[in-house]
Amino acid sequence: MNRLKRSIYVLSLLSIAFLSVQCKSEKKKEVEVVPEKINLVTISKEAYGTTSDSIAVDKYTLKNEKGMEIDIITYGGIITKWTAPDKNNNYQDIVLGYNTLAEYEKATPYFGALIGRYGNRIAKGKFSIDGVKYTLNANDGPNHLHGGVKGFDKVVWTAAETSTDSTASIILTYLSKDLEEGYPGNLKTIVTYTLTNDNELLVDYKATTDKKTIVNLTQHSYFNLSGDFSKPILDHEIAINADKFVPVDATLIPTGELKDVTNTPFDFRIAKTIGKEIGVKDEQLTRGLGYDHCWVLNNQNEGVRLTASAYEKESGRLLEIFSDEPGIQLYTGNFLDDTLQNKQGGTYAHRTGFCLETQHYPDSPNQKDFPSTVLSPGQTYNSKTTFKFSVK
Repeated sequence: MNRLKRSIYVLSLLSIAFLSVQCKSEKKKEVEVVPEKINLVTISKEAYGTTSDSIAVDKYTLKNEKGMEIDIITYGGIITKWTAPDKNNNYQDIVLGYNTLAEYEKATPYFGALIGRYGNRIAKGKFSIDGVKYTLNANDGPNHLHGGVKGFDKVVWTAAETSTDSTASIILTYLSKDLEEGYPGNLKTIVTYTLTNDNELLVDYKATTDKKTIVNLTQHSYFNLSGDFSKPILDHEIAINADKFVPVDATLIPTGELKDVTNTPFDFRIAKTIGKEIGVKDEQLTRGLGYDHCWVLNNQNEGVRLTASAYEKESGRLLEIFSDEPGIQLYTGNFLDDTLQNKQGGTYAHRTGFCLETQHYPDSPNQKDFPSTVLSPGQTYNSKTTFKFSVK
């Protein structure tokens, strides 16, 4: 009996212990709280207007936790606003543009736009693929520039959005039909803008075609890192990681030479202000009315790498550009002439904005020694560029 009682007693203790553990476990489950997911980078959408041919245009706003805001419209994939911090952590808009859709439609030197099918110039708007000759629309004197009369900067893109806890993206898609502006092939292009919480904008370009064609996409934002668009950008310090540049003829078409920058105004391997040598006597500067040239970037086999930077001393804003492209075009707003409305009031004066456009070289389809821009069926064009802001 004693042995039986002892066994019953032990079993009772074990049962109590089990029930106690079970109750504690159940209590723990009852109070367990799943933390709410917080997106550090957000995306919102609103109507922006209607084009002159009655197509609705939307505006997407990407915003991160630090305070950077980027407004992108579906017309031309244009970046209409982009705020960046100064050394006192004050965020200001640092890209030129307009306040209304009508202004972008009426007259714009590609402010903030996506450029395609071919960024930069093609001589006389002509090129050949496999012996077949193609003629593009001439919209820059005798030459073809930035995709033609109605390039990617003037079409309405289809948009989708996606986000994670640390990024927000707008995905823009456009189908350019066979022989649009003279280009062969139905070209499907997807451009993804992604804002991170590190004040970076990633631009990812993809394109496919059903017929051999040429592709050279870029982004054409005009920057003024002072945040004051009435000020010229001549005091901005530019650095470009390039030992050579692409000289041009009188119509800004490459001569075919890749020229060493040493002892020329085109040497930006060590940072210097835009204004330091822009006014010196130089045939290339005369032809471009300043800097409007493509640089042959170093380390082309390394993929995405630091290609160029811009710094404005008073604000402390530093822009660094990373890309896998072989070239970058520096344009110093030489054709701004007080005729276009400034979104801050007044007009855009000479050299109040600069562009750093990652791309292949101008007129590559007609230059056998330049990297090829031909895209064939079954291939995917893919290019990446990152714009990173910080202060120093």
